[in-house]
Amino acid sequence: MRLILAEKPSVAKNIADALKIKNKKDGYYEGNNYLITWAFGHLLQLYDAKDYDSGMARWKMDNFPFIPSKFKYKVKSNPRTKGQADSGASKQLKTIQSLMKRNDVDMIISACDYDREGQLIGDSVINHQKTDKPVYRLLLNEWTEAEVLQGIEKMKPNSDMQPLQDAGISRQWADWVIGINLTSVATLKYQKGKGKALNIGRVLLPTLKIIYDRDKEIEQFKPDNYYKLTATFQTKDGQDYQGSYIENDKEKFDKKEVLEEVSKKIENKNAIVLDKQVERKKDFAPFLFNLSNLQGFITSKYKGWTSDKVLKVAQSLYEKKFITYPRTSSTALDESLVGKTANVLKTLVEDLPYKDEIKFTKTRRVFNNAKVESHSAIIPTYLKPKRLTTDEGIVYNVVKNRFIAQFMPIAEYEETKLTTKIEEAPITGVFISKGKVQLVEGWKKVERIQSKDTLLPYIQVDDKVNLLDYDISSHVTKPPKRHTEKTLLRVMETCGKGYKEEDVEEVLTGFSIGTPATRADTMKKLKDVGYITTESKNLLCTELGKKLVDSFPIKDLFDLEFTGRLEKSLADIEKQQVNKDDFLNIVFTFTTESVEKIKSEKDVTINQLPSNQGSSSKEVLGKCPACGNNIIEGTKGFGCSNWRQGCKFVVWKNDFFLAAMKKKVTKTMVKALLKDEVAFVKGLISKKGNKFDAYLRYEKNKENDFYSWKMEFKK
Repeated sequence: MRLILAEKPSVAKNIADALKIKNKKDGYYEGNNYLITWAFGHLLQLYDAKDYDSGMARWKMDNFPFIPSKFKYKVKSNPRTKGQADSGASKQLKTIQSLMKRNDVDMIISACDYDREGQLIGDSVINHQKTDKPVYRLLLNEWTEAEVLQGIEKMKPNSDMQPLQDAGISRQWADWVIGINLTSVATLKYQKGKGKALNIGRVLLPTLKIIYDRDKEIEQFKPDNYYKLTATFQTKDGQDYQGSYIENDKEKFDKKEVLEEVSKKIENKNAIVLDKQVERKKDFAPFLFNLSNLQGFITSKYKGWTSDKVLKVAQSLYEKKFITYPRTSSTALDESLVGKTANVLKTLVEDLPYKDEIKFTKTRRVFNNAKVESHSAIIPTYLKPKRLTTDEGIVYNVVKNRFIAQFMPIAEYEETKLTTKIEEAPITGVFISKGKVQLVEGWKKVERIQSKDTLLPYIQVDDKVNLLDYDISSHVTKPPKRHTEKTLLRVMETCGKGYKEEDVEEVLTGFSIGTPATRADTMKKLKDVGYITTESKNLLCTELGKKLVDSFPIKDLFDLEFTGRLEKSLADIEKQQVNKDDFLNIVFTFTTESVEKIKSEKDVTINQLPSNQGSSSKEVLGKCPACGNNIIEGTKGFGCSNWRQGCKFVVWKNDFFLAAMKKKVTKTMVKALLKDEVAFVKGLISKKGNKFDAYLRYEKNKENDFYSWKMEFKK
């Protein structure tokens, strides 16, 4: 009898289905010479500090640094009843242990996810119950029946996975030591032990610093004015085109007077096409998705999506057998998957209107072992879903379309550059015009990318053209854009080494902040603890986040290079290029020195927010018309942050007045009301069903403290 341990109940069912086992018992399946049981992710967690020493139950500066001589594990705690073991985890652990002890079980198979966390989950459970039975590892990239059956034939001894386990343990112990020690000491030092803890983490702080740095760039940005000269020309057959004035390779001019002088010299002059360059270019489909690219693509394209949500939906599709393992950093497929990929493509394109354009080919852009780290890129499996939720449909179709695009024709376009010279004008510059024409739509047909081409008229060198008009336009240099989840993921993935999507093979393997699996959780935690907030799709630091970066003395923890080296070391432990004990000694020494440095620093206070994070972590929409405090968004309405002291100003989201006209209050509407005392609202619907637009005011009633809507119509 073989005992298989899966990471989750849903995965256990997938394995049971593949092995045609339908006999489900309390906590496991049984049949066909197999027992299949499951964990719920981590069933065990590291001891809390107070479990080692009851004196650690109260935070005291003298207790730190605290590094256990031996790390121990216990049943994971119930988040609702802290300190108490989770009853479900405890029960399942006993079930697994009883199955391992069964006399008829002669082999144990860990079927947890093929990554360092999955290895850690399986090994911690199996090692918790000492056993002398052989342990094997099932290593799969998807949970389809064919893959499960093939994987069982190719199992490896679990001892071969020791480097992966070492990396998992190193990550877990390092994060525990840094987190427990520095969070405790920082809270004691800068909060005097009051309020919520100041969360300090190996991945949390450098990610915060990325956002902080961008906010500072924007804050310190000084705009510069510049000017451009644009001319409109007309061909002999009456077609217009525009060109920008270029002088000594410069298109932007600091002084308007320079262009005004040029304008005088070209007035009423004729022009001639001096040069025409036409170049045919290829536009390759973007690489297959890894998790970070998938998260970035969806969060930037679809409103209301976060990286955390993308991961959860992708994980659901993976467990339902519709896509391959999502927590991957690779943008290519292993070369051994050529035959399997061809079959997947054949299955997926059967009903597509452009299926005749799809042709399976083995290319280095798709199949490249050098670009595969542990897991291949995310692609669909051969199973076509019959029913998906709306969210699952979005993620699945994005993955499917990107996969199909690899086997469509390369998109091609023609790029034209015209040089137009003003005749008999005493100027050194010329006018440059650029245009594009899409020749082959190719893969863009799959992702429905509409070309926004500037078309130029048919014209030849030496053709005479008329100068119709010219215009000097003023411009202002713009500050850098705020980070979004997409841009933040890119910086985390490359540790600040910027790159274009087509150059991803240049990224240093393993040199990153966090892993594909943890980056979304890091962003979520930064929001939850009040260090960052969101404004539309933009991410920005709260006051608390800024104060932490400014005041916390362990600057290495904010350093991308430092964190990148730690993450690279974890990747190298997996490859047996770095020793686990050496890595942990570096972390323990760093933690000890950091604790002593914090203790020796001058006392400052980093003001903490109340437990609900207060108003300063939320976007301020404007000033309250009643008391002058900040208006912020709540669950049910947009209200005054001074409500605890009795301010009653609020604009309810599901306002009855607007609901009668099929409208809800929006953030934009509230901003306009607070700024201009009036908001222009489009698309209101009358009782007769007619659409109309109106100006709305939100005014205080004379007889009480409440507010009512007033509607106005203006020309």
